Amino acid sequence: MMRTRYVATLSLAVMGAGFIVTKYALPDVGWVRLLESGFEAGLVGGIADWFAVTALFRHPLGIPIPHTSLLLKNRNKIINALVSALENELLKKESISRKLLDLKLFNGLAKAAISGIARKKNRVGLIRFAQTLIDRLPLEKVSGSLQRYLAEYAQKQDFAPIVRKLTDKFANDGWDEKTLDFALEYGKGWAAKKETERMLGNLAYSKLDELRVGGFMGFAVQAFVGFMSPEKLGPMVQNMLLGAIRDLSTPGSESRTKLLGELRGWAERLPDNEEAMEKLKQVVQTGAESVETERFIHMRLEELRQLLLDRLETESMNGGRLIVKATRYVADQAKEREDLISQWEKSLLEYAVSLIEKNHYRIGLLVRDNLNQMDDKALVSMLEEKIGNDLQWIRVNGALCGFAVGLVLGLL
Repeated sequence: MMRTRYVATLSLAVMGAGFIVTKYALPDVGWVRLLESGFEAGLVGGIADWFAVTALFRHPLGIPIPHTSLLLKNRNKIINALVSALENELLKKESISRKLLDLKLFNGLAKAAISGIARKKNRVGLIRFAQTLIDRLPLEKVSGSLQRYLAEYAQKQDFAPIVRKLTDKFANDGWDEKTLDFALEYGKGWAAKKETERMLGNLAYSKLDELRVGGFMGFAVQAFVGFMSPEKLGPMVQNMLLGAIRDLSTPGSESRTKLLGELRGWAERLPDNEEAMEKLKQVVQTGAESVETERFIHMRLEELRQLLLDRLETESMNGGRLIVKATRYVADQAKEREDLISQWEKSLLEYAVSLIEKNHYRIGLLVRDNLNQMDDKALVSMLEEKIGNDLQWIRVNGALCGFAVGLVLGLL
């Protein structure tokens, strides 16, 4: 911009100097008068074009001559014209939409991916990049965020529907019987132990000894206690307990059927128990907010990170073969499902087109907002930088054209 302005100013100076020299310094002969006519016309043409070009951007010599500084006087018109040209000519939404719909998006991405992973260097570089990202993950922040999310979820969540679904599944899938059988099997193993026999004998004897029954019944109880001992009572109670467990473990037994009915009824009523649901919510929320939960999440994330880093290191030593296999698998699956891929691509592009159609006006708003934020000096400077270069050549051409016309007129 500065260079062309310098050339234009120099052309005007040459015409002015030539006119002065031929007018006052050289003898009054024919060829001098001819040059004088050319320089005079070139000077007039250069001054006229300088005035015209300058009048576009500012007042010539700072003098507020009418119909000068045209760009600033027509600022709004210029902004409207630029916005209109962008919206309706250069970036028409119909044109953008048509170009998008003609794209073969997935084919292009697939070709680029296959071409990129064909080189071992690119595969290893991709793995190293993934390792760097994973290694730099701030797991402390991640674990803290996960814990806060769990706590907020527990606080907002209504547990009754969840418990109802679990209890329905519990009953429909037969987990009530499985749970009962597991508890009975565990109880059977516990009851059959020698230590349990002694404990039951001591417990039964102490409770019998504490009985206070009057009359003939009291006499009978005291007589029974006198004949019994913890060693005798232990096997008796143990056998009774094992017999009850066997009865409850027998499919179709009356006791088992009744107990299962009680369990199912309790499970069905549990979601409607507001107090139990509130306690469950408090327990879950307290657990989610505890330091142990955050530590547990952080430790699991650390284990997962180390597992991924080790796996990636192994894959890097193998030259990224897994990436090749994965890409081939995806490519094969895409070939087998071309119709589905085409539908996805069409849906994605149609969504992009709809976004453009809904937000196309924002292009004009953005341009208008940026232009409105510029003051007059900045706007003029920008326009001079973009189009002033060619306009300065108008001054040069005006001076040269005037010189040529002056020579012709002088000859005539």
